[in-house]
Amino acid sequence: MPRTRQELETNERQFLAPFAQFSGDTRGRKFKEPPPLWRTQYQRDRDRVIHSRAFRRLEYKTQVFLNGTGDHLRTRLTHTIEVAAISRNISSALRLNTDLAETIALAHDLGHSPFGHKGETALARLMKGHGGFEHNQHSLRIVEDLEEKYPGFSGLNLSWEVLEGLAKHQTAYDHPGRRKGFDAKNSSLEAQIANLADEITYYSHDLDDGLDSGLLSEQHLTENVRIWTHAASEVKDEHGKLPDECRRYFTIRTIIDMQIKDVVETSEQLIAAAKVQSADEVRRFPKALIQYSPERRKLNLELRDYLYKNLYYNPVVHQPNLRAVKMLEQLFKYYLAHPKEIGDNSRKRLKKTGLHRAVCDYLAGMTDRYVMIECERILGKSFEF
Repeated sequence: MPRTRQELETNERQFLAPFAQFSGDTRGRKFKEPPPLWRTQYQRDRDRVIHSRAFRRLEYKTQVFLNGTGDHLRTRLTHTIEVAAISRNISSALRLNTDLAETIALAHDLGHSPFGHKGETALARLMKGHGGFEHNQHSLRIVEDLEEKYPGFSGLNLSWEVLEGLAKHQTAYDHPGRRKGFDAKNSSLEAQIANLADEITYYSHDLDDGLDSGLLSEQHLTENVRIWTHAASEVKDEHGKLPDECRRYFTIRTIIDMQIKDVVETSEQLIAAAKVQSADEVRRFPKALIQYSPERRKLNLELRDYLYKNLYYNPVVHQPNLRAVKMLEQLFKYYLAHPKEIGDNSRKRLKKTGLHRAVCDYLAGMTDRYVMIECERILGKSFEF
């Protein structure tokens, strides 16, 4: 006999910690639906995210390097999958709801614009005075309104706990504003894990891509970044001389393992000290309970500063992204003057959202390569990497 949703919910109550977010205790969905038969509510949410068009588009959106500059460099989609894997790892270690943590991680970048954070900054500037643009808030717009797949409602109709994780997703890059309906001081531990897993992933894997591209060197990292020095030393002591690719990969892996170990051990201590006994007590607690140790936080800030100086603002990365953003800005102005040329779904919302928001929604949903195609079609300008 197949396992029913009720059996899966019973297993959660048996094996998860009391402060986990149980799927059987969900606050539900905006639009009432029959419950799933063989999945928990958060497993249903995960499947809806994965099957969304916004999720598929992440394959052709920039992480750090402009999409198309290298077959082995990460895209927004591969980054998202890596965040989800680390979220499951940490939440499993702490006996939390892995399905919820994974779902939030898979959805956290659905609203990202083309061309990474530079594209987001450009759209925010273009939308000044018209409601602004922030990709976490746009992720919520996608799952609550813009995806059109189900009869009876717009959006994906995700559970309240997943929406909470998106509304409160916060890292060094992400600073969403307050959202009505999510007023608690904190979010679930599962949502907090997705926050830190995002940070672990982009610092470690941006480092990996920087090395793969040749813009960073192991020697320079050894001289300037303690996280790298510690991990490289551990790899050498344990495995001796390794081939270059294997050594780099295993050093990055060791960095990630060190960070996960630190988060699990530090968070376990903080949770025990807080004496929380339910997910709602976690939400009411005055500070986040999923954290790095102070020492690890200092090391991460050192790595972040190094990446900004040597990778993110390296002309090889920075200049193509700036040229791409110029294309985004030109298309924005063109569509304002020619609203009939925006996509059908965005055009249908013109009266509801206004022209600027409809154009912003259309551009934010584009992949990097589609912006380039449209720019060449409309403006006669091709992009050179």
